[in-house]
Amino acid sequence: MSQDAYNYLFIGISFALYIGIALKQRAGSTKEYYTAGGGVGPFANGMATAADWMSAATFISMAGTLAIGGYDGSRFLMGWTGGFVLLTVLMVPFLRKFGKATVPDFIGDRYYSKVARFVAVVCAIFICLTYIMGQMRGVGIVFSQLFDIKIATGVMVGGAIVFFYAGLGGMKGITYTQVAQYCVMAFAYTIPAVFIAIALTNNFIPQLGFIGNYTAGGESVPFLEKMNTINTDLGFSKYTDGSLSKVDMFCITAALMCGTAGLPHVIVRFFTVKNVKAVRTSACWTLAFIGVIYLTAPTIGAFSRVNLISKLNQTSYAEAPQWFKDFENTGQMAWVDKNGDGVIQYSGPKRSESGESGKPFEGKPKFDGDKRGASGERLLTNKVVTDNPNELYFGNDVMVMANPHMGGLPKWAIALLMAGCIAAALSTAAGLLLVLSTSFSHDLGKKLINPNLTDKQEITWARFASLGSLLVAIYFGIYPPSDFVAKTVAFAFGLAASSFFPTILMGIFSRRMNKEGALAGMICGIGFTAAYIIFFQFGGGEGRPDLYLFDISPEGIGIIGMLINFAVAFTVSFFTPPPPQEVTDLLDHVRYPDAEGADSEISIH
Repeated sequence: MSQDAYNYLFIGISFALYIGIALKQRAGSTKEYYTAGGGVGPFANGMATAADWMSAATFISMAGTLAIGGYDGSRFLMGWTGGFVLLTVLMVPFLRKFGKATVPDFIGDRYYSKVARFVAVVCAIFICLTYIMGQMRGVGIVFSQLFDIKIATGVMVGGAIVFFYAGLGGMKGITYTQVAQYCVMAFAYTIPAVFIAIALTNNFIPQLGFIGNYTAGGESVPFLEKMNTINTDLGFSKYTDGSLSKVDMFCITAALMCGTAGLPHVIVRFFTVKNVKAVRTSACWTLAFIGVIYLTAPTIGAFSRVNLISKLNQTSYAEAPQWFKDFENTGQMAWVDKNGDGVIQYSGPKRSESGESGKPFEGKPKFDGDKRGASGERLLTNKVVTDNPNELYFGNDVMVMANPHMGGLPKWAIALLMAGCIAAALSTAAGLLLVLSTSFSHDLGKKLINPNLTDKQEITWARFASLGSLLVAIYFGIYPPSDFVAKTVAFAFGLAASSFFPTILMGIFSRRMNKEGALAGMICGIGFTAAYIIFFQFGGGEGRPDLYLFDISPEGIGIIGMLINFAVAFTVSFFTPPPPQEVTDLLDHVRYPDAEGADSEISIH
């Protein structure tokens, strides 16, 4: 069988499985649509939550960021993993005991205000739309590589599939679909890593190979030492050294952590289990399932970098592997023959007299139609620094997909990885789409506009909202606000860190926090963060890191927005009346265990 045949087979089987589950688990009530009936088992919910969490940024882009950035890429590992611990310890047990279906539900009732609910709805829509852009982009990239189509076409195909099973099945359909998607992702991520670990380190456990010895070609040296040597020989900094400032590294990591704890699509997953005890059990399973992927990502990143350099550097373009030309044709890799020798050269940027290193390439490859150079390479329209020897260009998002090709893995392993890439993007996109639809139908439609909506009308609202949200996400998936998936997603975490995280935390642990403080904090926090991101991504600050506040990039500015939220909220609440007694009584019920509260059921009014 050809590689294309394997790809169609594996993708087709996985799609048939997802659609079949969605049809079988179709939601018939608002309770099933929003919370899967509140009866999902901890093991299944743990797996589904892990799948919801394993976004395109995690599956596709994180390992690529580690491959290219080395130590700098660890900000995603530390931020996302640490944030999930914050979420499970500080947030979800209390929110589940509160007994509501959505995050705006909690904020609206805890802060006894329709305005607070409305602001929370706006924040949820803003966060989820930003996040889903990255997922749709990831879907487009994979489909483009698989079927030799444009990324825009791939985004639209993926969007149609997500709408079918997310809009049809709601949380009930999504939950069991995500269980299947996690299984696909786990095998797709780990099996190629095992093959390549054996080839490079003679160890079938990738993590042990990563901290063990590099053995390929008869050598036997510590793997990380080999990585450092490869980098320095080519003119790059050591793989284990970082280039980000300590301030920016800390702020990005902190923003990812706090943003994780404030992500509505992850929080609502824990509303699907029976009680608070099940929440804690489910969280343990989720962390275990997440660990399978997160402990493998650094190995894939490092292995792919070794394979890329060994297979392409100093190789004649005429003799380059077919996989490189395939990725070149789909716009994921590029070669510029600067010295006219017909040989691919991958090397670090030259340093100026001041000691600063220049950037040989900005953004992803953009080709000048099908025009070819003298050596047969596709010509770029990007501005390329001609005094730099580097001739090989590629994006963060391509490394995971290219890894099995570079390692010479069997065709079925390559097809399995592609199925996993698609599953990762689809699973998170579905969860985000559900939050967007419930924000419009339940929090906005039912709670604020028309309290007399029937269950059937509310679900109809939700499905129309899904379609509208998805059309916006598809547009930004085609025209993304950033060059690679993980960076786009990082903006969503910054927005969540500056809005929901402090508001929910204060709502649980501060009896004095009132509606005036929460509203002012949310608006100021997310307003500042969104303005900063927009200015440096679309406005006058684009490409001007010298204008960064305290040397903090847009990826990390969410932590400053969070501090602004806290400061404004506590200041305003100090000068305004305390919350009503019934609210503090409700808060005491949520925070302290009692016989009934531990098993309180979700109620959707």
